[in-house]
Amino acid sequence: MVKLQKCTVFTVIAALMLLILGSAAPKASAATGFYVNGGKLYDSTGKAFVMRGVNHGHSWFKNDLNTAIPAIAKTGANTVRIVLSNGVQYTKDDLNSVKNIINVVSANKMIAVLEVHDATGKDDYNSLDAAVNYWISIKEALIGKEDRVIVNIANEWYGTWNGSAWADGYKKAIPKLRNAGINNTLIVDAAGWGQYPQSIVDYGQSVFAADTQKNTVFSIHMYEYAGKDAATVKANMESVLNKGLALIIGEFGGYHTNGDVDEYAIMKYGQEKGVGWLAWSWYGNSSDLNYLDLATGPNGSLTSFGNTVVNDTYGIKNTSKKAGIY
Repeated sequence: MVKLQKCTVFTVIAALMLLILGSAAPKASAATGFYVNGGKLYDSTGKAFVMRGVNHGHSWFKNDLNTAIPAIAKTGANTVRIVLSNGVQYTKDDLNSVKNIINVVSANKMIAVLEVHDATGKDDYNSLDAAVNYWISIKEALIGKEDRVIVNIANEWYGTWNGSAWADGYKKAIPKLRNAGINNTLIVDAAGWGQYPQSIVDYGQSVFAADTQKNTVFSIHMYEYAGKDAATVKANMESVLNKGLALIIGEFGGYHTNGDVDEYAIMKYGQEKGVGWLAWSWYGNSSDLNYLDLATGPNGSLTSFGNTVVNDTYGIKNTSKKAGIY
Protein backbone atom coordinates (compact mmCIF):
# COMPACT_ATOMS: atom_id res chain seq x y z
CA MET A 1 0.00 0.00 0.00
CA VAL A 2 2.81 2.41 0.87
CA LYS A 3 4.57 1.53 -2.37
CA LEU A 4 1.38 2.18 -4.28
CA GLN A 5 1.03 5.62 -2.66
CA LYS A 6 4.61 6.49 -3.57
CA CYS A 7 4.03 5.40 -7.14
CA THR A 8 0.87 7.49 -7.24
CA VAL A 9 2.73 10.54 -5.95
CA PHE A 10 5.52 10.08 -8.49
CA THR A 11 2.97 9.59 -11.25
CA VAL A 12 1.19 12.81 -10.30
CA ILE A 13 4.48 14.70 -10.14
CA ALA A 14 5.52 13.31 -13.53
CA ALA A 15 2.16 14.24 -15.02
CA LEU A 16 2.42 17.77 -13.61
CA MET A 17 5.95 18.14 -14.99
CA LEU A 18 4.77 17.06 -18.42
CA LEU A 19 1.89 19.50 -18.21
CA ILE A 20 4.18 22.37 -17.19
CA LEU A 21 6.82 21.57 -19.79
CA GLY A 22 4.20 20.96 -22.45
CA SER A 23 2.51 24.30 -21.85
CA ALA A 24 5.89 26.07 -21.83
CA ALA A 25 7.11 24.55 -25.09
CA PRO A 26 5.09 26.75 -27.47
CA LYS A 27 6.14 29.88 -25.56
CA ALA A 28 9.80 28.87 -25.80
CA SER A 29 9.53 28.79 -29.59
CA ALA A 30 7.99 32.24 -29.86
CA ALA A 31 9.32 35.67 -28.94
CA THR A 32 8.43 39.36 -29.07
CA GLY A 33 10.83 39.90 -31.95
CA PHE A 34 13.58 38.46 -34.09
CA TYR A 35 16.28 36.63 -32.15
CA VAL A 36 19.55 34.82 -32.71
CA ASN A 37 20.02 31.28 -31.43
CA GLY A 38 22.77 28.82 -32.28
CA GLY A 39 24.17 31.02 -35.03
CA LYS A 40 20.82 31.38 -36.80
CA LEU A 41 18.22 34.13 -37.03
CA TYR A 42 14.64 33.34 -36.04
CA ASP A 43 11.49 35.42 -36.40
CA SER A 44 9.07 36.10 -33.57
CA THR A 45 7.03 32.98 -34.38
CA GLY A 46 10.06 30.78 -33.80
CA LYS A 47 10.61 30.12 -37.49
CA ALA A 48 14.14 30.27 -38.96
CA PHE A 49 14.32 33.38 -41.12
CA VAL A 50 16.61 33.63 -44.14
CA MET A 51 16.64 37.08 -45.73
CA ARG A 52 15.99 37.27 -49.45
CA GLY A 53 15.70 40.79 -50.77
CA VAL A 54 17.26 44.00 -51.95
CA ASN A 55 18.63 47.32 -50.80
CA HIS A 56 16.71 50.51 -51.49
CA GLY A 57 18.42 53.92 -51.44
CA HIS A 58 15.50 55.62 -49.72
CA SER A 59 17.36 58.58 -48.23
CA TRP A 60 18.36 59.77 -51.71
CA PHE A 61 14.93 59.13 -53.22
CA LYS A 62 12.57 59.99 -50.38
CA ASN A 63 9.61 60.69 -52.67
CA ASP A 64 9.69 57.23 -54.26
CA LEU A 65 8.84 55.19 -51.15
CA ASN A 66 5.23 54.37 -52.05
CA THR A 67 6.25 53.33 -55.56
CA ALA A 68 9.45 51.44 -54.86
CA ILE A 69 8.38 49.33 -51.86
CA PRO A 70 5.35 47.68 -53.54
CA ALA A 71 7.49 47.04 -56.64
CA ILE A 72 10.16 45.35 -54.50
CA ALA A 73 7.48 43.31 -52.74
CA LYS A 74 6.25 42.01 -56.11
CA THR A 75 9.60 40.27 -56.62
CA GLY A 76 8.73 38.04 -53.68
CA ALA A 77 11.36 39.63 -51.42
CA ASN A 78 10.88 38.97 -47.72
CA THR A 79 13.23 41.78 -46.65
CA VAL A 80 14.21 45.26 -47.81
CA ARG A 81 17.26 47.07 -46.48
CA ILE A 82 16.54 50.79 -46.30
CA VAL A 83 19.17 53.52 -46.57
CA LEU A 84 18.57 56.18 -43.91
CA SER A 85 20.51 59.31 -42.97
CA ASN A 86 21.18 60.81 -39.56
CA GLY A 87 21.75 64.20 -41.22
CA VAL A 88 25.54 64.23 -41.01
CA GLN A 89 26.18 63.65 -44.72
CA TYR A 90 22.73 63.38 -46.29
CA THR A 91 19.27 64.78 -45.54
CA LYS A 92 18.04 63.40 -42.24
CA ASP A 93 15.19 60.91 -42.02
CA ASP A 94 13.26 61.99 -38.95
CA LEU A 95 11.14 60.00 -36.51
CA ASN A 96 7.86 60.38 -38.36
CA SER A 97 9.37 59.48 -41.72
CA VAL A 98 10.91 56.33 -40.23
CA LYS A 99 7.57 55.37 -38.69
CA ASN A 100 6.00 55.79 -42.12
CA ILE A 101 8.71 53.69 -43.81
CA ILE A 102 8.11 50.87 -41.34
CA ASN A 103 4.35 51.04 -41.94
CA VAL A 104 4.76 50.91 -45.73
CA VAL A 105 7.22 48.01 -45.60
CA SER A 106 4.97 46.11 -43.15
CA ALA A 107 1.91 46.71 -45.32
CA ASN A 108 3.83 45.02 -48.12
CA LYS A 109 4.65 42.02 -45.89
CA MET A 110 8.39 42.50 -45.77
CA ILE A 111 10.89 42.90 -42.94
CA ALA A 112 12.62 46.29 -42.75
CA VAL A 113 16.37 46.33 -42.20
CA LEU A 114 17.19 49.97 -41.43
CA GLU A 115 20.75 51.31 -41.80
CA VAL A 116 22.47 54.67 -41.29
CA HIS A 117 24.59 55.45 -44.34
CA ASP A 118 26.47 58.53 -43.14
CA ALA A 119 29.25 56.59 -41.40
CA THR A 120 30.21 54.66 -44.56
CA GLY A 121 33.94 54.00 -44.80
CA LYS A 122 34.80 56.16 -41.82
CA ASP A 123 37.18 55.01 -39.09
CA ASP A 124 36.47 57.47 -36.27
CA TYR A 125 34.32 56.32 -33.37
CA ASN A 126 32.40 59.62 -33.41
CA SER A 127 30.84 58.62 -36.74
CA LEU A 128 29.63 55.33 -35.28
CA ASP A 129 28.46 57.05 -32.11
CA ALA A 130 26.49 59.56 -34.18
CA ALA A 131 24.67 56.62 -35.80
CA VAL A 132 23.96 55.16 -32.35
CA ASN A 133 22.64 58.51 -31.13
CA TYR A 134 20.39 58.69 -34.18
CA TRP A 135 18.83 55.31 -33.36
CA ILE A 136 18.29 56.40 -29.79
CA SER A 137 16.64 59.64 -30.97
CA ILE A 138 14.12 57.67 -33.09
CA LYS A 139 13.76 54.69 -30.77
CA GLU A 140 10.02 55.36 -30.49
CA ALA A 141 9.77 53.99 -34.05
CA LEU A 142 11.75 50.86 -33.16
CA ILE A 143 10.43 49.80 -29.76
CA GLY A 144 7.45 47.50 -30.16
CA LYS A 145 8.43 46.70 -33.75
CA GLU A 146 11.05 44.07 -32.89
CA ASP A 147 9.10 41.49 -34.91
CA ARG A 148 9.44 43.47 -38.16
CA VAL A 149 12.37 45.89 -37.84
CA ILE A 150 16.07 44.99 -37.67
CA VAL A 151 18.69 47.68 -37.00
CA ASN A 152 21.86 47.66 -39.13
CA ILE A 153 23.79 50.00 -36.84
CA ALA A 154 26.00 51.75 -39.43
CA ASN A 155 26.66 50.98 -43.06
CA GLU A 156 30.27 49.90 -43.64
CA TRP A 157 31.66 51.73 -40.63
CA TYR A 158 35.40 51.26 -40.38
CA GLY A 159 36.89 51.42 -43.85
CA THR A 160 40.34 50.24 -42.83
CA TRP A 161 41.04 46.51 -42.76
CA ASN A 162 41.59 46.48 -39.01
CA GLY A 163 39.48 44.04 -37.02
CA SER A 164 40.63 45.05 -33.56
CA ALA A 165 39.70 48.74 -33.81
CA TRP A 166 36.44 47.82 -35.57
CA ALA A 167 35.53 45.51 -32.71
CA ASP A 168 36.42 48.10 -30.07
CA GLY A 169 33.96 50.51 -31.64
CA TYR A 170 31.07 48.07 -31.68
CA LYS A 171 31.80 46.88 -28.14
CA LYS A 172 30.91 50.43 -27.06
CA ALA A 173 28.09 51.03 -29.54
CA ILE A 174 26.03 47.90 -28.84
CA PRO A 175 25.75 48.31 -25.04
CA LYS A 176 24.75 51.95 -25.54
CA LEU A 177 21.86 50.90 -27.80
CA ARG A 178 20.76 48.20 -25.35
CA ASN A 179 20.96 50.54 -22.37
CA ALA A 180 18.66 52.92 -24.24
CA GLY A 181 16.01 50.22 -24.45
CA ILE A 182 16.49 49.20 -28.09
CA ASN A 183 15.99 45.43 -28.18
CA ASN A 184 15.72 44.87 -31.94
CA THR A 185 18.06 42.41 -33.60
CA LEU A 186 21.22 44.30 -34.56
CA ILE A 187 23.38 43.90 -37.66
CA VAL A 188 27.08 44.74 -37.69
CA ASP A 189 28.87 45.18 -41.04
CA ALA A 190 32.39 43.83 -41.41
CA ALA A 191 35.37 46.19 -41.38
CA GLY A 192 37.05 47.21 -44.65
CA TRP A 193 33.93 48.81 -46.16
CA GLY A 194 32.11 45.57 -45.31
CA GLN A 195 34.58 43.50 -47.36
CA TYR A 196 36.96 42.29 -44.63
CA PRO A 197 35.27 39.15 -43.21
CA GLN A 198 38.39 38.29 -41.21
CA SER A 199 37.37 41.05 -38.81
CA ILE A 200 34.27 38.99 -37.94
CA VAL A 201 36.23 35.73 -37.80
CA ASP A 202 38.82 37.19 -35.41
CA TYR A 203 36.64 39.43 -33.24
CA GLY A 204 32.97 38.66 -33.97
CA GLN A 205 32.53 36.46 -30.93
CA SER A 206 33.74 39.24 -28.62
CA VAL A 207 31.44 41.76 -30.32
CA PHE A 208 28.53 39.32 -29.95
CA ALA A 209 29.39 38.89 -26.26
CA ALA A 210 29.09 42.66 -25.77
CA ASP A 211 25.38 42.39 -26.62
CA THR A 212 23.44 41.70 -23.42
CA GLN A 213 20.58 40.41 -25.58
CA LYS A 214 22.91 38.08 -27.56
CA ASN A 215 20.92 39.21 -30.59
CA THR A 216 23.47 40.42 -33.14
CA VAL A 217 23.92 39.28 -36.75
CA PHE A 218 27.07 39.94 -38.79
CA SER A 219 27.14 41.13 -42.38
CA ILE A 220 29.64 40.80 -45.21
CA HIS A 221 29.30 43.04 -48.26
CA MET A 222 30.39 40.91 -51.20
CA TYR A 223 31.93 42.87 -54.01
CA GLU A 224 35.24 42.43 -55.84
CA TYR A 225 37.20 41.35 -52.76
CA ALA A 226 34.86 39.39 -50.50
CA GLY A 227 32.81 37.94 -53.36
CA LYS A 228 35.21 37.72 -56.30
CA ASP A 229 34.76 33.99 -57.05
CA ALA A 230 32.98 30.88 -55.81
CA ALA A 231 35.88 29.66 -53.65
CA THR A 232 36.16 33.05 -51.92
CA VAL A 233 32.41 33.28 -51.36
CA LYS A 234 32.24 29.79 -49.86
CA ALA A 235 35.31 30.29 -47.65
CA ASN A 236 34.09 33.65 -46.36
CA MET A 237 30.66 32.29 -45.45
CA GLU A 238 32.04 29.17 -43.80
CA SER A 239 34.71 30.99 -41.81
CA VAL A 240 32.05 33.10 -40.07
CA LEU A 241 29.51 30.30 -39.67
CA ASN A 242 32.18 28.06 -38.16
CA LYS A 243 32.53 30.61 -35.36
CA GLY A 244 28.90 30.00 -34.42
CA LEU A 245 27.82 33.46 -35.57
CA ALA A 246 24.72 34.44 -37.53
CA LEU A 247 25.57 35.80 -40.99
CA ILE A 248 23.97 37.67 -43.85
CA ILE A 249 25.36 39.11 -47.08
CA GLY A 250 24.07 42.64 -46.58
CA GLU A 251 25.10 43.84 -50.03
CA PHE A 252 26.37 42.29 -53.25
CA GLY A 253 26.52 43.12 -56.92
CA GLY A 254 27.45 41.34 -60.13
CA TYR A 255 30.48 43.54 -60.67
CA HIS A 256 32.21 46.33 -58.81
CA THR A 257 34.82 49.02 -59.33
CA ASN A 258 37.87 46.74 -59.31
CA GLY A 259 36.52 43.49 -60.68
CA ASP A 260 33.92 40.80 -61.11
CA VAL A 261 31.63 39.43 -58.39
CA ASP A 262 30.23 35.88 -58.46
CA GLU A 263 26.60 36.68 -57.72
CA TYR A 264 25.56 33.14 -58.68
CA ALA A 265 27.83 31.64 -56.01
CA ILE A 266 26.52 34.09 -53.41
CA MET A 267 22.93 33.03 -54.09
CA LYS A 268 23.74 29.31 -54.40
CA TYR A 269 25.83 29.04 -51.22
CA GLY A 270 23.42 31.38 -49.46
CA GLN A 271 20.68 28.84 -50.11
CA GLU A 272 22.80 25.82 -49.22
CA LYS A 273 24.04 27.34 -45.96
CA GLY A 274 20.92 29.23 -44.90
CA VAL A 275 22.65 32.60 -45.23
CA GLY A 276 20.43 35.59 -45.99
CA TRP A 277 21.33 38.07 -48.71
CA LEU A 278 20.25 41.50 -49.92
CA ALA A 279 21.32 42.64 -53.38
CA TRP A 280 22.50 46.21 -53.98
CA SER A 281 20.40 48.05 -55.08
CA TRP A 282 16.92 48.56 -56.48
CA TYR A 283 17.75 51.57 -58.69
CA GLY A 284 19.45 54.96 -58.75
CA ASN A 285 23.16 54.12 -58.65
CA SER A 286 25.48 56.74 -60.12
CA SER A 287 26.31 56.52 -63.83
CA ASP A 288 29.65 54.79 -63.16
CA LEU A 289 27.93 52.16 -61.01
CA ASN A 290 24.62 51.76 -62.84
CA TYR A 291 25.41 48.10 -63.53
CA LEU A 292 24.36 47.61 -59.89
CA ASP A 293 20.78 48.72 -60.63
CA LEU A 294 18.28 45.87 -60.25
CA ALA A 295 15.49 47.88 -61.90
CA THR A 296 15.32 50.80 -64.31
CA GLY A 297 13.43 52.97 -61.81
CA PRO A 298 11.31 52.80 -58.64
CA ASN A 299 8.69 50.77 -60.49
CA GLY A 300 10.78 49.98 -63.55
CA SER A 301 11.50 46.76 -65.40
CA LEU A 302 14.25 44.45 -64.17
CA THR A 303 17.75 44.89 -65.55
CA SER A 304 19.90 41.89 -66.49
CA PHE A 305 21.35 41.85 -62.95
CA GLY A 306 17.87 42.27 -61.49
CA ASN A 307 16.55 39.37 -63.53
CA THR A 308 19.33 37.15 -62.18
CA VAL A 309 18.67 38.15 -58.56
CA VAL A 310 14.90 37.74 -58.86
CA ASN A 311 14.45 34.86 -61.30
CA ASP A 312 17.57 32.68 -61.09
CA THR A 313 17.27 29.13 -59.74
CA TYR A 314 18.61 30.41 -56.41
CA GLY A 315 17.01 33.85 -56.73
CA ILE A 316 14.32 35.60 -54.72
CA LYS A 317 11.27 34.04 -56.38
CA ASN A 318 12.48 30.48 -55.83
CA THR A 319 13.96 30.80 -52.35
CA SER A 320 12.23 33.62 -50.45
CA LYS A 321 9.93 32.72 -47.55
CA LYS A 322 7.95 35.40 -45.73
CA ALA A 323 8.38 35.99 -42.00
CA GLY A 324 5.93 34.11 -39.79
CA ILE A 325 4.04 37.27 -38.80
CA TYR A 326 2.81 37.51 -42.40
